[in-house]
Amino acid sequence: MNALTGILGLSPFEAEALALSLRASTAAVLWSLIPGIALGWLLARREFPGRALLNAFVHLPLVLPPVVLGYLLLVLFGRNGALGGPLHDIFGIRLAFSQAGVVLACAVVSFPLMVRAIRQSAEAADARLEAAARSLGASETRVFFTITLPLMTPGILAGMTLAFARAVGEFGATITFAANIPGQTQTLPLALFTVTQSPGGEAAAVRLCLLSLLLAGGALLASEWIAKRLSWQEARA
Repeated sequence: MNALTGILGLSPFEAEALALSLRASTAAVLWSLIPGIALGWLLARREFPGRALLNAFVHLPLVLPPVVLGYLLLVLFGRNGALGGPLHDIFGIRLAFSQAGVVLACAVVSFPLMVRAIRQSAEAADARLEAAARSLGASETRVFFTITLPLMTPGILAGMTLAFARAVGEFGATITFAANIPGQTQTLPLALFTVTQSPGGEAAAVRLCLLSLLLAGGALLASEWIAKRLSWQEARA
């Protein structure tokens, strides 16, 4: 925290918002990774009843207003929600209006981008290599971990960086589900919203806006670079 305030010239509340955004976005990506790989592969490689419905459900957060997503999360995971009630009563877990709620909101809105990138990578993977491995006696599990998963790596890394960029910029679902509590649930976009509503907050707004641009733009550039780099290496191989 002291490094953020010293190097970037941020106030303590701005540095806390930045740190929370980075922590929540990273956690959201990591929690989403295994389900994202599984769903991306499933949608790319398997035909089953309800596949189109599952695909639509996974990508629904891309088209729903973020505030609607936040409200649905509140209904499901709030203190009296269908899932939030049992979680709190049995395990003592509270998601709404907490940092865990920030992570959940970020994960929900960014998950479709991760799945989409992984699915496209799985569809582009050369199925002949998998068939050759099977013909040599490799099991499905071994084929997946030694052939399919490495071929999906560009999409996985690109999906992770895209999801991170989306999570960093999340606003609507977070403020609806986790609220805007300074030092607890106030992420970078929420801090920017707060300073724009305060007299004399122009300088802080500019700093936070530039930080948001750098984080999101850097993640997008990293996604493109990773995808091109790995594709180039695969082509050489």
